Amino acid sequence: MRTSSRHFAALIVSNSLLLPTGVITALVWANVAPHSYVSFADKARFLVNDVGMMLFFALAAKEIVEATAPHGALHPLSKAATPVAAAIGGMVVPAAIYLGVVRAMALPELHRGWAVPTATDIAFSFLVARWLFGRNHPAVPFLLLLAIADDAFGLVVLALFYPTDVVRPLVFIGILPVALGLCWMFRRMHVMHYGPYIAVGGAISWVGFFNGGLHPALALVPVVPFIPHAARDEAMFEESVVPGRDPLSRFEHAVKMPTEVVLLLFGLVNGGVAMRQIGAGTWIVVAALVVGKPLGIAVATFAGSAFGARRATGLTPRDVLVIGCAAGIGFTVALFFATAAFPNGDLLDQTKMGALLSLSAAPIATLAAMMLRVGRFARS
Repeated sequence: MRTSSRHFAALIVSNSLLLPTGVITALVWANVAPHSYVSFADKARFLVNDVGMMLFFALAAKEIVEATAPHGALHPLSKAATPVAAAIGGMVVPAAIYLGVVRAMALPELHRGWAVPTATDIAFSFLVARWLFGRNHPAVPFLLLLAIADDAFGLVVLALFYPTDVVRPLVFIGILPVALGLCWMFRRMHVMHYGPYIAVGGAISWVGFFNGGLHPALALVPVVPFIPHAARDEAMFEESVVPGRDPLSRFEHAVKMPTEVVLLLFGLVNGGVAMRQIGAGTWIVVAALVVGKPLGIAVATFAGSAFGARRATGLTPRDVLVIGCAAGIGFTVALFFATAAFPNGDLLDQTKMGALLSLSAAPIATLAAMMLRVGRFARS
């Protein structure tokens, strides 16, 4: 019985099923008992969005650190020029489509949400790509490299364009170096446990971000590179049988389940939208994601090839189009961008619903794979 429970829990975590569970629960709650849901969400939002989500962004930073380390998937940068270019195209084109439609429809109040459709949910896009192409197809690592780069650029966008308050750069600059200086000292002293880096450096960094007016959920991002780590192994995003022994891998292993719980709460706190709140913002976000992502990724990839950048062996233009469709799932990060861009109200609800409906990119990617005869639908 205990073994079955462990296997069930591992299945839930490996497939990131707690987040959609939280979202579905929130949607039902918000539409059945809206007053109690709003009361709960208002009380829990700060603790979940500004504190708990540090773990999610720390794991994103961990993937970036290991991927850019020597022997990592993004090192040297020339090795990953094509997926990085694809990530940029997959952010610029959806943002341009969003802003273009907002301007054409004379909806300036939605302008601030331009970053919502730039996001790619790395977990769900990966699951869709792996199901469509299988574990060994070059499309899967290409999508993962693209998503890692997308996460890196997304962190920059969040920090620069979506501060939580009036930005106080002097306060931020005055506090953050203290956190990083302590982390540097821990590294020089060969501290080989992640605890001091997170508990001391991370706490001071959070104070710096919060009081500096920047989003405090990013507080662990500058701390993570100081934690001793090994280069990324070749099996990107594949769970190893034995966790790595370096401190950063131990940190990932320790916080993996707590992060899934945080994502459950994140979906519960932010996913509750009344169905009547579907509006122009919803459809603009969905259109920008499901149209802009494949278009931007394909154009950037083909342009890179024209200028001499190499695509992975065996990766065809048809594969790239399907990858672009799968990358149109914004979900987690798009939902976070929406909550950072708008205060509580109709505009937030509309764009959040757009982030949720971006899951429609999964059946679109499946349909594209069927029509283009790629992956599991390739001709025998």
